[in-house]
Amino acid sequence: MSSSSSKQGNFTKLASSLVSKTVIIASIAVSALVIGSKQLTLLEGLELSFADALVRQLPDKGVDPRLLVVAIDEEDLRNLDRYPATDLVINQLLDKLNQNQPAAIGLDIYRDLPVNPGNAELVTNLQLTENIVAICKSGNGDRDRGVAPPKEVPSDRLGFSDFVLDGDSVVRRNLLEIEPNANSVCPAKYSFSFQLALKYLAKQGIKPEQILVKNTPKPQYHWKLGDTTFTPITNTTAEYQNVDNRGYQILLNYRSPSKVADVINLTDVLRGNFNPKLVTGRVVLIGSTASSGNDFLYTPYSRGQRQDLRMPGVVVHAQAVSQILSAVLDKNSLFWTMPGWAEVPWLFVWSLVGGAICWRFRNPLIILGAETVAIVGLLGIGLFIFAGLGRVPLVPPAIALLLTGASVAAYKGYKNSAPVEQFSTGSEEKITYLPPPENVESNLLDGRYKVVSNIGKGGFGETYLAEDTKRPGNPYCVVKQLKPTRTDERFLELARKFFMTEAQTLEKVGTHDRIPRLLAYFEANKEFYLVQEYIKGHSLSDELTPGKKLSEPYVIALLKDVGEVLQFIHDFGVIHRDIKPGNVMRREADGRLVLIDFGAVKQIETNIADSYDRTVAIGTSGYAPPEQLLGQPLLNSDIYALGMLGIQALLGVPSVQIPKDPKTNEVIWRDRTSVSDRLAAILDKMVAYRHEERYQSAMEVSHDLQQI
Repeated sequence: MSSSSSKQGNFTKLASSLVSKTVIIASIAVSALVIGSKQLTLLEGLELSFADALVRQLPDKGVDPRLLVVAIDEEDLRNLDRYPATDLVINQLLDKLNQNQPAAIGLDIYRDLPVNPGNAELVTNLQLTENIVAICKSGNGDRDRGVAPPKEVPSDRLGFSDFVLDGDSVVRRNLLEIEPNANSVCPAKYSFSFQLALKYLAKQGIKPEQILVKNTPKPQYHWKLGDTTFTPITNTTAEYQNVDNRGYQILLNYRSPSKVADVINLTDVLRGNFNPKLVTGRVVLIGSTASSGNDFLYTPYSRGQRQDLRMPGVVVHAQAVSQILSAVLDKNSLFWTMPGWAEVPWLFVWSLVGGAICWRFRNPLIILGAETVAIVGLLGIGLFIFAGLGRVPLVPPAIALLLTGASVAAYKGYKNSAPVEQFSTGSEEKITYLPPPENVESNLLDGRYKVVSNIGKGGFGETYLAEDTKRPGNPYCVVKQLKPTRTDERFLELARKFFMTEAQTLEKVGTHDRIPRLLAYFEANKEFYLVQEYIKGHSLSDELTPGKKLSEPYVIALLKDVGEVLQFIHDFGVIHRDIKPGNVMRREADGRLVLIDFGAVKQIETNIADSYDRTVAIGTSGYAPPEQLLGQPLLNSDIYALGMLGIQALLGVPSVQIPKDPKTNEVIWRDRTSVSDRLAAILDKMVAYRHEERYQSAMEVSHDLQQI
């Protein structure tokens, strides 16, 4: 008995050393806060983005041997010399394919109106050929009645082409079935991809069944194909909260980011230049992949790619067909999710972990290391489960872990400071910062940076070219100095706070290859210094000279190059604030454009001014949009400045000399140069006076530039 009591006592001591009442209370409070935020959909966007990142980590399963995509590409459009293709061409295509006995043919091309010649023949073919599935579009309601199917095609060979898009326009769900809207011209009940999968499975002797779900408030049925049951999502499945789950939806599992099926183009089929084995016994999907078309969709792979951000609609249909066939015939698992009731203890446990770490340890470095290990462990568990197509919450528990840790650390700090205040003598000990440079080593900043020359001066400080004397070869670096305009202690304390924040921001964004790295930051003599990588090259001020009009390809390359960097920094929520020719460098080593001078020193002064209820605007006249000049910059303020840079290059005129409409304040420039309508439209949208009418992200700009 005594031994058992001793062991129980030791366990109690260990538990109390790790988890106190404070940790439990903090964990409950933080868990409730995070769960509430999740239910209010505040975390949905972040969770979906993280889930997309996990999707991109899954292995590429490669080509599905049961599928073939007949693509209508740009070469086909040139050969046809018109778009859309005539009914005669489509009919010839269907005949060519059916000669090789495909299991099913899906025509992902609207044919609600005749495109003569050949309409009568095509209608007859569609009516009589049992393995052809045509499409129609259901639409979104009374105003959008959709697109009608081809004439006389029976409803059992129709599929709706509609996709379910999330708020960020990404396709993450596979819509199998809907109840057709009474006002819709599309009578299809099943999706295009589901119809094709059913046609293929029917030839394998597999017919669909509807299984009654037990213990539900009202009758509910699940689709079963072979041994596989397709469970529809609820409005709170996985990362979703209050999502529109009407119809029969499942989570879409993409087979491949690049090539889900073998692809041949229309011209090759019509000419007979293909292997018949690619058609025989397969599901053949016919659709447009031409970049000039508008049948493209964002997918979880979009954010991970620098080009081809969207996937052709016919390929997304192929992904959906492959998912169904793989689940039924290959026994591949469908996505499964953690039950809603299990999410609460899951989140609470990770919240406890974060609090226990900060309660158990005192050393900040140990706490930071332990919290990092805990986050990595959480992500590792999540990735392992995701590899088995399981989806458990990761973002909410990570937030809960960090918030609980921060809460417990703040509480401990407050409690530990109380005795010091009780015995305070009234004179506070000053924080010791780096000694003045002259006390370390004469003429060296921070004892290592030797100033070579002054390369810039402004109202907030100066910029120097310096040598780093403590690195081999004494390489050059750039030292930016902030001289606070006041020296009273409150002002300096605010400056110090904002200086540290801006330094941390520069540390993050400096990981990009085309942003100067932050090498060091320090304080000396009540002045603050940032040390950054030196970029050898010349600024765009040397290229954008007055009177010199640059070509359209030059401007497109400029917008793409700088846009890539903006996309990176905007993902961190960082606004550059001062994009102009002098802050874009052409790197000598490779000719790439590098974005410099993030206005960090100016931003420190601005933040201090805001703390004193004064507004200070950052930016350069001619490039800064109106909201930035009012001291309220947005992410797309940088897009405006980049657009003005592009217009300046086309016109050969300084941006401040480019006129604006006195009534609308829109930039007047298109009548002053010759440029394609597509590029002009992109630039106009980039420099729209109202920020709501501008591009909302650099990714949108990049996507539209890819279409030129």
